[in-house]
Amino acid sequence: MQDETVKISSPDGSVAEVFVAFLKLGLTAFGGPIAHLGYFRTEFVERRRWVDDRSYSDLVALCQFLPGPASSQVGMALGLGRAGWLGLLAAWVGFTLPSAIALTLFAFSIAEYQELSQSGWIHGLKIVAVAIVAQAVCGMAKSLCPDWPRAVLAILAALLTMVFSSAMGQVAAIAMTGLLGWWGLKITPPGGGQAHCYPVSRKLGMAALMLFAVPLVGLPLWGAATGTGSSTTITLLEGVYRSGALVFGGGHVVLPLLQATVVPSGMVSNADFLAGYGAAQAVPGPLFTFSAYLGVIAQGPLHGWVGGLALLSTIFFPAFLILIGVLPFWEGLHRRESIQAAMAGVNAGVVGILGSALYDPVWTSAIHCKADFALALLLFGLLTIGRAPPALVVLLAGVAGITI
Repeated sequence: MQDETVKISSPDGSVAEVFVAFLKLGLTAFGGPIAHLGYFRTEFVERRRWVDDRSYSDLVALCQFLPGPASSQVGMALGLGRAGWLGLLAAWVGFTLPSAIALTLFAFSIAEYQELSQSGWIHGLKIVAVAIVAQAVCGMAKSLCPDWPRAVLAILAALLTMVFSSAMGQVAAIAMTGLLGWWGLKITPPGGGQAHCYPVSRKLGMAALMLFAVPLVGLPLWGAATGTGSSTTITLLEGVYRSGALVFGGGHVVLPLLQATVVPSGMVSNADFLAGYGAAQAVPGPLFTFSAYLGVIAQGPLHGWVGGLALLSTIFFPAFLILIGVLPFWEGLHRRESIQAAMAGVNAGVVGILGSALYDPVWTSAIHCKADFALALLLFGLLTIGRAPPALVVLLAGVAGITI
């Protein structure tokens, strides 16, 4: 087959233009990945006209199909199409930098003032995490489990991850629901239209897919073969890479994957983990920047600024590789019924995984009395019924946590 490098529009923009556009969004795009995609459409389809509505919709479909942070992957592809490979990097840096800096500074505050982690304000952040994860579970269940077969897959995944709470239990749940979906679900693939092709050759795509798989196999083997100190660092990097590689269904699903990596090993306490997760809701940009917070406060050889930067890069790297790997083949993949069925099963499974995480560690670590439950219920109502901005809800939770 001829090596194709078809593209819809030539990269005729500048790297600086891409960086400034995404930096503005990184400073203002609150509300999670679905909201981010809405901001992107307004900015790049309606206002700047970098792509047309049809091309943008197809790109969104691709990135929602792939594992990884969908909004960040859409941004990478838009930067690639506008200003080439440096444009891709500029889009990622601009969109990611503000929240990564904010969470890094918050992590240093937690590390410097140990009493802060025991304060009522931090307890409020743990409680708001209950409301936010519950909102994510409800929203994802409605869209990803619309029928009883997928609801059953979600329940099976939840049960499996409750019994086997390790990272391998979560991987097994994803694999099981994908296989059951491929075998038993009937999904009608989309028809008509042409996929949006970017300047990525099939050879480069294949190389990216192979490179994507290397750390998933190589890092565990490397960690097992090295000494204790090195093994701790490699295990941390492997767990964060695996989390970035296996996240389907939205950024909130990264919570149980990262928790299984850093909390049981003692690298991050459960209290600090949930405090950081709550704080991550108050900043704009991608939720994956939570990894920068974990890298700063982790106990072990890898910590501080270096740890934050290392984990931030590690969690986004598989999203970049899988995007580049699949772009040249998307036209054929997204029309295959078996692929659609398997992905529908995986998406149902991640609802169950997130539901399991809602109970443990989120609920068990934050809700200790009736007042905690009442506050969580109020915050959940503000998010789901009142449609209050997440940043405002987090602020209210912090203030309320001081009083209870």
